[in-house]
Amino acid sequence: MRIGRIAVGGRTEFAVEVAPRSWAPLSAVGLDYPDLPSLITDLGSVTDRVAQGGLSTIEADDLTLRCPVVRPAKMLAIGLNYADHARETGATPPERPVVFAKYTNSLNDPYGRVVIGGDVTQQADYEAELAVVIGRRARRVAEADAYAHVFGYAVANDVSARDWQRTDAQFSRSKSADTFCPVGPCVTTADEVPEPGALRISSRVNGEVRQDSTTAQMIFTIPRLIAFLSATITLEPGDVILTGTPPGVGLGFRPPRFLAPGDVVECEVEGLGMIRNEFVGA
Repeated sequence: MRIGRIAVGGRTEFAVEVAPRSWAPLSAVGLDYPDLPSLITDLGSVTDRVAQGGLSTIEADDLTLRCPVVRPAKMLAIGLNYADHARETGATPPERPVVFAKYTNSLNDPYGRVVIGGDVTQQADYEAELAVVIGRRARRVAEADAYAHVFGYAVANDVSARDWQRTDAQFSRSKSADTFCPVGPCVTTADEVPEPGALRISSRVNGEVRQDSTTAQMIFTIPRLIAFLSATITLEPGDVILTGTPPGVGLGFRPPRFLAPGDVVECEVEGLGMIRNEFVGA
């Protein structure tokens, strides 16, 4: 099942894609959720209603897809989780996951504008990532049981201010400016993604391929990350884990190729779709 958040007629709400580019608003069948954790908690009702069929639909051309991640309790991100990306940034591949927070104010629509330049950043960079959405409370979960706690997956762009990252000597502020985390185009439930550890992941800047890899190249797998995080941080339904980016980011070029207002970045993960964001001046 593909769960999105649609805007149409002045209303924004959750919907299910019942056919390619055809969305069924859940409010039409009495299911209305204020945020993603609430929907996940009541997923059985959604599944049952979709299985009954006969839902009214809206075509994709008549709506706007908004960020499907609404009010997560937390977003945790993993740095340097692809060995070649670590090397291109001048870092040594880590022996343990590098964890930082990406604050929820950074959430952005799958086709929203990302604000850079001015006092925001002069060194904006892109990072295509696989986002994992937690579906069941996870505390001290073993790797073997980790996938049972996953609700679904989405595409994310972990936009980064490399100048702040360098001067702050840590990641959180440089990754958490407003609009710095486009996610979407929807959340695909885990049952439709049988091999999340072997998905092609790529990014393009103004049509030029910059990143082209596979999630099989992760240093720390999804089960390893869930086990590592849940050992000390209880993961709740709706929480998001950004699992790291492959090589090819702007910082890795010599000289670096940072983004400028007017650039368009597309991030894509096999089977999950593509997000497309224009970068604009502050």
